[in-house]
Amino acid sequence: MSGAWKIRNSDLPALLIDGSKAWSITIVLAHGAGAPMDSEFMNFFSQYLSSKRFRVVRFEFPYMSARRNAQTKRPPDRPEILQKVWRDVISHFGPNDLIIGGKSMGGRIASMVADQTRVKGLICLGFPFHSRGRLVKDRVIQLTELSTPTLICQGTRDRLGNVTEVATYKLSSAIQLHWLKDGDHDFCPRKKSGFTKQSNWQEAAKAIESFAYSLS
Repeated sequence: MSGAWKIRNSDLPALLIDGSKAWSITIVLAHGAGAPMDSEFMNFFSQYLSSKRFRVVRFEFPYMSARRNAQTKRPPDRPEILQKVWRDVISHFGPNDLIIGGKSMGGRIASMVADQTRVKGLICLGFPFHSRGRLVKDRVIQLTELSTPTLICQGTRDRLGNVTEVATYKLSSAIQLHWLKDGDHDFCPRKKSGFTKQSNWQEAAKAIESFAYSLS
């Protein structure tokens, strides 16, 4: 978490912030279902983007904060709770020049509130188009109606939505897809592919950088 600093507000989850308040674009990233806001994955993208003069904000949903404090594993909160936390964070920063998103579940929940809150853009890092081995149609239907400019970075062999499968979906024209070669749900390729986790993460981060600047 080099360079990051925390702020606390009784009405919000603790916020982990990289970058300056003076910078014009703020990107808020939420964690996935299984790992916290300061995982290796989240640290990489936050540090890369803040090095490009984006203020990057991270937070944890209540269940993840409880895991951290009690050191016991808890399942994710109900969708309505997750959405409320997102709305509270968005309200705190205001939707102007605000891009929201996150890893897997964090990005999916952000996609549920993006249009309603009128944020500037949406970034999804490994969108869970369905649970493992099971298609959940409402997750795809939701993306057919999305109007917020959106970037989805996805591994080509992601078990929650690979390149062949996603090609069959009718997604909103507001959505851009950026495919990471041989990447899994964490964008990690197989060794035999000739690609690396670092190169895929770097490519995804550069795609986010270009997308964010295109909205300004």
